[in-house]
Amino acid sequence: MIVALIVICEVGFWVLLAAGLAVRYLLKMVRTGAALLLCEPLLEVLLLVVTAIDLKNGAEPSMKHGLAALYIGYTVGHGHRTVKWLDRHAAHRFGGGPVPWRPPKYGMARAAYEGKLWLGTLLGAAVATALLQIAIWYVDDASRTGSLQSWMSGAWKAAAIHGLIALTYAIWPKKDPNPTPDEDREPVRVER
Repeated sequence: MIVALIVICEVGFWVLLAAGLAVRYLLKMVRTGAALLLCEPLLEVLLLVVTAIDLKNGAEPSMKHGLAALYIGYTVGHGHRTVKWLDRHAAHRFGGGPVPWRPPKYGMARAAYEGKLWLGTLLGAAVATALLQIAIWYVDDASRTGSLQSWMSGAWKAAAIHGLIALTYAIWPKKDPNPTPDEDREPVRVER
């Protein structure tokens, strides 16, 4: 049941997002569209409550509970950024808004962008870990909660891998193949 609810929440996320943006920009009902977009966190609350009830009713902690925690963590860490990104694109496409901002492609600006993405992954891992630890305390039986602890380490392994990838952008920044003429010249040193 939990896995089905995770799928329903994921589908519901995209349905609410599409409905919110359509109402906001196609039907020009800005407040109603915003209200639909604000309903998205309720999906995660629903998933959290159902998972807690499942554990309270004696369900064996398993992969589905760990997956639910990771899903909620990912949504907390990256959901807002996803909604903002799509909102900017919908505003441009359907609402006459400005061209959406694009992340930098080269240099330390790209490294800083990747670092911010990684912070979202860290937040997601922290939220998932907190939820899993609460579930472990809730079950209060070390012989039954080993799978939940393995999901914690999985969340931090994913965060570490993402961190290493983000770090490569800072260590080996990609250079612009077509720099502007000002970027070709050496900076002029002014001595005082």
